[in-house]
Amino acid sequence: MFYQPSTIVKKAESRMIYRFIKNNYSENHYQLVPEVSSEGVLIYSSLRRIKTRRIESLDFLRGIVMIIMALDHVRDYFHDSAFLYTPEDLNHTNIILFFTRWITHFCAPVFVFLAGTSAYLYGTRKTKKELSFFLFTRGLWLVFAELFVLSLFRTFNPTYHFFNLQVIWVIGISMICLSAMIYIKQSLLILTGILLIACHNMLDNIHVAGNSFPAFLWALVHDSGYFTFGNFTFHVHYPAIPWIGIMVIGYCCGSLFTAGYDPEKRRILLFSLGSVITVLFVILRSINTYGDASHWSVQKNAAFTVLSFLNLTKYPPSLLYVLMTLGPAMIFLSLTEKPLNNLRKKITVFGRVPMFYYLAHILLIHVSALIAAVVSGYKWSDMVLTTMINRSPALKGYGFNLLIVYLVWVTLIFILYPICKWFDHYKRTHRSNQWWLSYV
Repeated sequence: MFYQPSTIVKKAESRMIYRFIKNNYSENHYQLVPEVSSEGVLIYSSLRRIKTRRIESLDFLRGIVMIIMALDHVRDYFHDSAFLYTPEDLNHTNIILFFTRWITHFCAPVFVFLAGTSAYLYGTRKTKKELSFFLFTRGLWLVFAELFVLSLFRTFNPTYHFFNLQVIWVIGISMICLSAMIYIKQSLLILTGILLIACHNMLDNIHVAGNSFPAFLWALVHDSGYFTFGNFTFHVHYPAIPWIGIMVIGYCCGSLFTAGYDPEKRRILLFSLGSVITVLFVILRSINTYGDASHWSVQKNAAFTVLSFLNLTKYPPSLLYVLMTLGPAMIFLSLTEKPLNNLRKKITVFGRVPMFYYLAHILLIHVSALIAAVVSGYKWSDMVLTTMINRSPALKGYGFNLLIVYLVWVTLIFILYPICKWFDHYKRTHRSNQWWLSYV
């Protein structure tokens, strides 16, 4: 169906054209321009493109960290040393492997921070009550997705013996908490977010021993660990307290990205804030007293001393870890608010469909690893897991060198791009009449 400009239409046709435009072009980007003829008949004289208010630097940054995030997950499923030691183990690692892991440290904090920012921007089109309901229900969906969708994708085990509570679960919990916290005065909300990030390391020496339910509850809020209850094992990878603080700060920063905010002022503020945070990280890390349970020390050479300086605690994310990652992220946002070139447009596609990308890339990585295991002489059933892949006894000896890991990662991104581009287009053109798209 196509309508030439200046077509005279009746009311019934007007509604039909409106639905066509809404379903195929997205009301956020195109609008029919109505006029009334001398006979009193409605005329649509043209189709006007609406200038988008979306700040592409947010999607660009999110797209970058999601691409980098896939590298870490590919390493988990393909790298031979993943079964032997962590890349942060300075007694076994090398510089390339260390930075292969270190660069991915930026992913989760930026992902959670931008989720908070997106929540604020979503709320500019809703009432507080509507925003609160959305955050609460989307949080529940994310927790459900972590437990029952991602657990299945990671293990291929429909009996659900193993649950790994990672970033999607903690984003869900943070959104549920934020759904109540948005009613707090903004200045108090900012202070709350800062305190959650800055002060949670005071709890580092508090531990609840054993496999008890109280120990499990304490792990959910601060102290990561493994817990087995009957036939079910939980790995609490992302304790909630500091991540809630990161989302709260992201939510508070959302006001900087509203349509009426001066772009130059935003750039200056983000650059200044990011610089202060980064310098604060360097100062606190140099002092080597508070902010991270793992202190740095002089190593066998200068390069490894730098690695020790940068080797921070992620589970839970220490104050210094958050400063090290969010400071540069804010500087990046201040420097990238400019028209997109072709490469940036492609990266931005990933940033516009974060949940879809996350689900798809975990599934694709595990399918690829299953094929790699069979080719390597293992049974396909060895990739049906009851624990983390690098703890599976059946896969002892499995794995490839770091070059193969990078090749698999690059191939994965090329495969995911057209899939994510399709879903991005579908989401843009159907968001107004498909409510569930707001949750994916």
